[in-house]
Amino acid sequence: MKNIELIRSKIIKKNELERLLNIWRFQGKKLVFTNGCFDILHLGHIDYLSKAKDQGDVLIIGLNTDASVKRIKGSNRPVNDEQARSMILASLRFVDVVVFFDEDTPYDLISFVKPDILVKGSDYKVEEIVGYDIVKNNGGQIITLDLAAGYSTTGILEKIKNNPD
Repeated sequence: MKNIELIRSKIIKKNELERLLNIWRFQGKKLVFTNGCFDILHLGHIDYLSKAKDQGDVLIIGLNTDASVKRIKGSNRPVNDEQARSMILASLRFVDVVVFFDEDTPYDLISFVKPDILVKGSDYKVEEIVGYDIVKNNGGQIITLDLAAGYSTTGILEKIKNNPD
């Protein structure tokens, strides 16, 4: 399999995910879920995602569709479309699968996945993390990770806007 095909194979639809979830669970794998827009991938994302994968065996990323990002972040976002964002995420060796969700939150996707571990940044209070109730009720863990200081997509966009040269 060529590298680009391997990357594309990690971007899956929800119905394909069900088969993989069954296989991973049968194998006794610990499933980790996180989500986001991941509009402009930066060092903060790499740090966060690599640490998320360290929490278990399989890293599943729920990725906001373009329509979802626009509703959440505004009409100028995303900078990179969902195809580009998913390919970049899937190219990371520690990412196992990327699956889109079109809602404003990944609640339905988390309910479908029922991960063993739900990971978000420590800028969230654990009880306020979308899907907290689902994971807790299934005996899973919610883990917050400290974010790398000085890295954010909004900050990068502001820097570009203020330094046009």
